[in-house]
Amino acid sequence: RRDVLVLTPWLAPIVWEGTFSRDILDAQYLQKNLVTGVVTFAVEKYWLFIEGFMSSANKYFLAGHPVNFYLFTDSPEKISHLQMAPENHLFVIPVQDDPRWQDLSRSRMDILSSYIQRQFQHEVDYLYSMDINVQLLAHIGVEIIDALVATISSWQVTPQQDNKASETQPESQSAIPEGQGDFYYTASFYGGSVAEVYKLTRACSAGLVEDRENGIEGPWHHESHLNRYLLQHKPTRLLSPEYYWDTEL
Repeated sequence: RRDVLVLTPWLAPIVWEGTFSRDILDAQYLQKNLVTGVVTFAVEKYWLFIEGFMSSANKYFLAGHPVNFYLFTDSPEKISHLQMAPENHLFVIPVQDDPRWQDLSRSRMDILSSYIQRQFQHEVDYLYSMDINVQLLAHIGVEIIDALVATISSWQVTPQQDNKASETQPESQSAIPEGQGDFYYTASFYGGSVAEVYKLTRACSAGLVEDRENGIEGPWHHESHLNRYLLQHKPTRLLSPEYYWDTEL
């Protein structure tokens, strides 16, 4: 494709529809006997999105390949029976009575890093975090598989220098000096190998804790820390805004 940017300055591919052969990638992926995990959170009113997300993800996310879905929720009793594809498995992880769950935006990275170390690293090879309040409308295949994967925000498809969403408070652990950004990445869809996602979530969690101790609260919480981490640790593959498009656009 010549109408879009398909390579970053550090030579990581940017995946758009029409830039890959899914059949070839599927065949290569099958030979490796891999399992991919998807983590999502449905706390408080967000339990309403569970059925829509799970039914579409079960149909469209790595269809035909084994996927473990890890659903964190404080309303496990409200989950109706979800019919999963034979190769997929759903694991419902109840929310514990813990104050940290009251601020999911701050605690999500800590929760993910803890469960990766305790459980996920033994069950999956790759792990992706997705927001619950979306529905997949088309196939998301193994073209997303790489060591460290980020999705360009649909609101910010050009270099981050022009973006006003980045954290600019110099005291914050997530601050990005003006003019030093690459792209602006959404925290709604990111992932990679279990080892790389563990390093990312652990670093972001530490930054969030330090900011909290210093009385700093960024406008975009864990997304700001995600962007800072990815500025210093370049993603090996970027997904185009097609993969997480805001319907308001």
